[in-house]
Amino acid sequence: MTSEHRFPQPQDAAQVPRYAGLPTFMRLPMADPDRLGEVDIGLIGVPWDAGTTNRAGARHGPREVRNQSSLMRKVHHVSRIAPYDLARVADLGDVALPPMDLMLGLDLIDAFYRRVHAAGVRPLSVGGDHLVTLPVFRGIARGAAVGMVHFDAHSDTNDSYFGGQRYTHGTPFRRAVEEGLLDPKRTVQIGVRGSVYDPADLDFAKAVGIRVIQMEEVAARSDDDLLAEARAIVGEAPTYISFDVDCLDPCYAPGTGTPEIGGMTTLQAQHLVRGLQGLNLIGADVVEVSPPFDVGGVTALVGATMAFELLCLLADAHARFGRLPVAGVGVAL
Repeated sequence: MTSEHRFPQPQDAAQVPRYAGLPTFMRLPMADPDRLGEVDIGLIGVPWDAGTTNRAGARHGPREVRNQSSLMRKVHHVSRIAPYDLARVADLGDVALPPMDLMLGLDLIDAFYRRVHAAGVRPLSVGGDHLVTLPVFRGIARGAAVGMVHFDAHSDTNDSYFGGQRYTHGTPFRRAVEEGLLDPKRTVQIGVRGSVYDPADLDFAKAVGIRVIQMEEVAARSDDDLLAEARAIVGEAPTYISFDVDCLDPCYAPGTGTPEIGGMTTLQAQHLVRGLQGLNLIGADVVEVSPPFDVGGVTALVGATMAFELLCLLADAHARFGRLPVAGVGVAL
């Protein structure tokens, strides 16, 4: 921190080259886990892909997104939001997770985010596969269902896989609705596409009131039109944004577990995310960056850039709505 800034700032690339120094998210300082009351927005890695049904590797996503996030600067070039001047932002490190115990992993993520939420911190998470969003919701939305803007090639509202496995990266939002964590009537999914297992795959989502906007509809409408509908659906109540990189065409994000051709461009995704400025956001995530399938780090760069877009929205939300209610601070992670 320098005398001209009130809040912690990223390490200056004009002083320390991007390839040097500790690889934290956005080159921010690491937070003291005993002093969460001094953090408004926490960037958190969730290196876990126990819910992946085919191509594993998203457990390595947070580390590579941290590396690529060294390319981010301090001010958004379009909105002019300077997130580090609006909020106290820090890297909270990774949730410590076992690679092979799915149920224990769910509980550990839940416990981590309960402490973060109790301290009044808005989390910005980097996965990990999309199952990680379910325990994040358990940590921040228990007793108060949230709305969601969800960018994804898949609805992730299937019931089970492999003879009854209810917890995979294809089921988190069905479980979240069932557990009262996600308000389906305040949920919009944008970019859904690709072949399905069964004609009834989207029946649950539509039956409970989730608005599913498939990619063909996205392509036929203007971004402004889509944004107007999305904003009307989530309204003014607390809302979460979940960004699965497979909403993008795999030419822009090859390093992901379940790619589907015919997706968004990175520019369209940026336009749509930026258009959500002003929502009452309590958290966000970027998931399904899988470095083993990446090419030249391009998908990790997408993850880092979209995380910066989301960080700007969360900082704006902090400036508009203030710090989240504090249930208890000073609890070590």
